[in-house]
Amino acid sequence: MPSGYRRPVPSLLEPPLLTRLREAGRILVAGAGGGFDIYAGLPLALALRAEGKEVHLANLSFADLHGLGLDVWLDQGVAAIRPETEARGDYFPERSLARWLRLHGEPDTVWALDRAGVQPLREAYRALIAHLGGVDAIVLVDGGTDILMRGDENGLGTPEEDMASLGAVAGLDEVAQRLVVCLGFGVDAYHGVNHTLVLENLAALARDGAYLGAFSVPQETRAGACYLDAVAHAQAETPSHPSIVNGSIAAALRGSFGDAQFTDRTRHSELFVNPLMTLYFAVDAVGLARRNLYLPLLERTVLLRQISTVIAEFRDSLPALRPPRAFPH
Repeated sequence: MPSGYRRPVPSLLEPPLLTRLREAGRILVAGAGGGFDIYAGLPLALALRAEGKEVHLANLSFADLHGLGLDVWLDQGVAAIRPETEARGDYFPERSLARWLRLHGEPDTVWALDRAGVQPLREAYRALIAHLGGVDAIVLVDGGTDILMRGDENGLGTPEEDMASLGAVAGLDEVAQRLVVCLGFGVDAYHGVNHTLVLENLAALARDGAYLGAFSVPQETRAGACYLDAVAHAQAETPSHPSIVNGSIAAALRGSFGDAQFTDRTRHSELFVNPLMTLYFAVDAVGLARRNLYLPLLERTVLLRQISTVIAEFRDSLPALRPPRAFPH
């Protein structure tokens, strides 16, 4: 943390995450796990903009960025996506969000970060931060909660992109506030995440002083209503591949419960849409990185597939994995 920085004193009337962001003038909100993760950060980003903050949006991208024109590239690994950006295929969450932002009179550039290992992704973040004139805070956003897995759980979800982002951002010592928020508690059960272990990990972070509380996104707020509209817009733009994560969160925000189906992609699965999905869980990124058991092994990775190999080798080396536990209530 930069010298001379003094952490704001928290209050019961203000979530600790927002206390941390109180003095931040320029904030980068970035999707950590690719796909539509940045949409999970949209309510927070819009609420911060409404408070007078300068908020920029970025996302680790699953789109075919290598087909983009040379004019969109800020630097190696980071591209400026605007509503009119041309690309191959119709799956382009960053462009869909840029188009929605323009429709609503919001700044409409979404920065796309190419998938890579920790080292090149960190340099892409540095190039973007320099272009923005520096930032006071980075908020990594996970749609779901698998970024909170420490590595010895029976199921990790889909950790590669999340861990590349966490490793890259946790190492940006020049940024005063490095934070992680998760929206969509429960959606990662489909990928084998046991959410009792998620709660156990949050408890460990609380002991470290790295848990920054939880708060809901009410649909009655402008941020909540805009999120619902943005998710519906993205589903219309990408009808063949709508976001299951954000669709589930949006359904929960509207008050749906249980097996609330909204796309054919989940017709063979039983959903458990519930109000916990509308909660932001917030943690300190550096504290989260410190708790992760294998993140130091990823520090020198260049390619995403190297991260997959390191994680597999680490898990093979463990004498046992923490077994899933039933929620007792």
